Amino acid sequence: MQRTKTDIINTICSQKSGGGYYTSNLENGEWSYPKALKEAHKTIEPAKVSSVKSGRTHSFLDIRFEDKVRHISILVELKNNADNWNKREIEQQLQAYVEYEKVLTGNKIIAIIANTEDERVWVWWGSDLKIDDAHKRTNQFEILSFDEYADLYLGRKNNKQEVIRSTYALNEKLHGYGIPEKRRSQFVGTCLLCLKNGLLFKDQPTKSIIGGMVDILENLLVKDLNKAEKLVALKGVLEDQKIEELKKENFADILVFIQNKILPFINEKSTLGQDLLNLFFTTFNKYVGKDDKNQAFTPDHIVHFMCRVVGVNRNSVVLDPCCGSGAFLVRAMTEALDDCSTREEKEEVKANHIFGIEKYKDVFGLASTNMLIHGDGRSNVRQGDCFLLGDWIEGKKINTVLMNPPYNATLRDCNPEYQSKWSGKKEDPSKGFHFVHYIASKVKTGKLAVLLPLQCAIGSTKEIAEFKRKMLSEHTLDAVFTLPPDMFHPGASSNACCMVFNLGVRHEKAPIKETFFGYYKEDGFVKRKNLGRIERTKPGSGEGVWADIESEWLDLYNTRKSAAGKSVTKAVTAEDEWLCEAYMETDYSTLSDADFEKTIRDYLAFKIASGRSDA
Repeated sequence: MQRTKTDIINTICSQKSGGGYYTSNLENGEWSYPKALKEAHKTIEPAKVSSVKSGRTHSFLDIRFEDKVRHISILVELKNNADNWNKREIEQQLQAYVEYEKVLTGNKIIAIIANTEDERVWVWWGSDLKIDDAHKRTNQFEILSFDEYADLYLGRKNNKQEVIRSTYALNEKLHGYGIPEKRRSQFVGTCLLCLKNGLLFKDQPTKSIIGGMVDILENLLVKDLNKAEKLVALKGVLEDQKIEELKKENFADILVFIQNKILPFINEKSTLGQDLLNLFFTTFNKYVGKDDKNQAFTPDHIVHFMCRVVGVNRNSVVLDPCCGSGAFLVRAMTEALDDCSTREEKEEVKANHIFGIEKYKDVFGLASTNMLIHGDGRSNVRQGDCFLLGDWIEGKKINTVLMNPPYNATLRDCNPEYQSKWSGKKEDPSKGFHFVHYIASKVKTGKLAVLLPLQCAIGSTKEIAEFKRKMLSEHTLDAVFTLPPDMFHPGASSNACCMVFNLGVRHEKAPIKETFFGYYKEDGFVKRKNLGRIERTKPGSGEGVWADIESEWLDLYNTRKSAAGKSVTKAVTAEDEWLCEAYMETDYSTLSDADFEKTIRDYLAFKIASGRSDA
């Protein structure tokens, strides 16, 4: 498929009437940087824009776009047959235009080489941009609109701390207006979704605002096979008496706050954006009762890590059978879409590759809203009991499971076939392990990553020990990661690990005999009052530390390296402990008195929490 310069201009300007981003400082049909610099009374060192091989100065860019409000420039160089060009020379030429742009505007830069003989495209962006393999975007396969490029680039700058501060302030506002705690997360999620889709509310009475929100929800779900049950869940919050009785000025005040203080900091198109409804839940339900506090909503960076561990891509068919607010589903969808090269592949992912189950209607509403916020109006999220949907699960050809089951489930939430073995206990003695075994039996093959409390790795009770044996008799324990002890703060207080199973191959028959164990307790996040857990930044920079930590975690796992104080590989059985702490070599050079004291406190707390008689 051939394409012309005009085709590319029209595509990039498709969401801006009149092509308002396209710039025209032209000489011979191209953008002239020397002319632009002269008009701006600026200069550049000739060495920065000259070819090393020929010494020729690069001056004329094929296509240039600029948004002076967001301070973004897109530079496009066309090649009629990129295969016949020297890769280094092409990149050096584009680098020259980047250097020009830095001097001329100082804008954020997206640089593109587009082949006109076919649809191939090469894209670079990033701070202090270099046109090299390190900055090349490996997930870009087609020309996008200016706004789509801007969303993807700026998405790396999501201001999470600002969102958290505004969320806490919004919680106080909702409290002042009498919105019940259990309604707040769904209410705010619905407001956010409707504002994103053009809700008109200025000078409108409350009844009209609610009517407008219902219309938007119905339009968003027009192609959804489960439209009826989702509408019931999504509309339910708007039918709450406290919300129906909101004064119009108070309703407008809430919407204006969300529009001005939260919406501008959210870029749901970025794979680095945090799961906002997850954040809403933990914030808005800070003061609820004990039962709800036990809901362990997984932080987004851990969700991202787990998706990377199991290798979510465009061919993954993903299930979360206890999906809660939909954190795993949203992240899996964005990771899979990030691997797609065509719009057809993206539609296939949305329609047939992401599946979720949530038992409780209010939380099901959160998951549905979350998927809609992230652009999926046809999500395969079911309201129901995963133990009653076994046939449905088996029919979906799932090959990837991501889950965080309830650790203290009561009788009504557990497998009916397992309940009879409880012997009068009030809570699930398997600590969620029986959920894992059941789902594994229905999915049969593929990868399963699950968050479970440390008790499940230790096997401290006969019930847990039984499920350890069952899992290894049918599947392979590929890896176990010990995670930060305060990972779920400010929600549940459970200490968790992530277990990864290769389904369908008995542990003793696995080609790789040793399980990988990671001691991944330091994720670079620290507690901050009224902000929860916040990512630390590098000294002298606003850049977060998590990306480097995650990269190290993944490298150790993928290469199965043993590193003192961080990882080890070990052949284990069901009778052994499944934790890195039991086998790894300690890196004594990093220990301090404070580390020793903290370990003792953590150990005592664990013994008390697990009911050990000698505590």
